[in-house]
Amino acid sequence: MRSDPAGGDAVPVPERPRVVVRRTLPTEPAIRASASLFAAEAERQGVRPGRRMLYVGPEPAGDRVAAALGVEPGTEVLARRKLLLAEDVPVRVATSFFRLDLFAGTALTAPGFILPSLQAAIEALGHRFGHAEEELTARVPTAFERATLLLAPGEWVVQIVRAGLDTEGTPVHVLETVCAASRHVFPIRQVAGADEF
Repeated sequence: MRSDPAGGDAVPVPERPRVVVRRTLPTEPAIRASASLFAAEAERQGVRPGRRMLYVGPEPAGDRVAAALGVEPGTEVLARRKLLLAEDVPVRVATSFFRLDLFAGTALTAPGFILPSLQAAIEALGHRFGHAEEELTARVPTAFERATLLLAPGEWVVQIVRAGLDTEGTPVHVLETVCAASRHVFPIRQVAGADEF
């Protein structure tokens, strides 16, 4: 708390975030190709990364995920949800979504982290990356997100939905990343070869 210069009541001073990490948009190809996007980003910033798998299994697709995967809202999809930590502070909940008509019964349904990487497992199933689209939204957190990310009352989240399509135009992988807003900076970089006013 600090005194109000006008002589009124004390003004609460927001607590400084314990850690701040960067999430570059669009995702750099060299980072995207790494075994762990978050670990590569964090280590480049001198931050010790950590991760915990929270859930692997089917769940109904919400509106944004359903649209990105090209399925009806409520359709059962495969979810792989993990908590990402920086210096032991929870900073993101990242969930990969996959269509069950394409990936049921594959290595993607196995519990735990996939080695050497999720990207390698997708490619081993015959899908080659074509292009991706990323959408960023700021919003109030859900009760689950508030509790998992240890958010203060009134703290918002930033949600990034990245839809990855293969060379045939099939939506293959949707990554929803929910970031604690006060613990992130989002540098926006120009895509190589598209530097125009």
